[in-house]
Amino acid sequence: MLQLLDFTQKNIIATKANDLLGINDYEKIHPLIHNIINAGKKVRWYFEMDDCLISNSTGFWEDGIIETNYGSMNFTHSEDIERIAIVGSTKWEKWMRSVMKPFAKATVKYFDLTDREKARVWILNLEEDVNTCISKL
Repeated sequence: MLQLLDFTQKNIIATKANDLLGINDYEKIHPLIHNIINAGKKVRWYFEMDDCLISNSTGFWEDGIIETNYGSMNFTHSEDIERIAIVGSTKWEKWMRSVMKPFAKATVKYFDLTDREKARVWILNLEEDVNTCISKL
């Protein structure tokens, strides 16, 4: 299941995957993407993976894959996304980078779970405040 996080706002879609994901999860965020595009902005997506609830080693997607050919997903917004912060354990990094290939025009940055706040600051584009936020933790 894809859960929307509290800092979803303006052009930020903040999500947390805490169970297997499927087409219904994509359909949950699709209207948000359109709202951002219609406002004349580019999407910034914070995508956190909480794998403590995942019992298998195949990943977060139904049947262990995200339909690698993207057949039924038909994602057409690759040019509408400017940043993606992927937050998760290191074991998922290589796999998630390959999953995010349709968003090749976006700047994709991977953060370890311990760097959640850094990822949040980066996606909100407050890069100059990263050290300040982290030092307050």
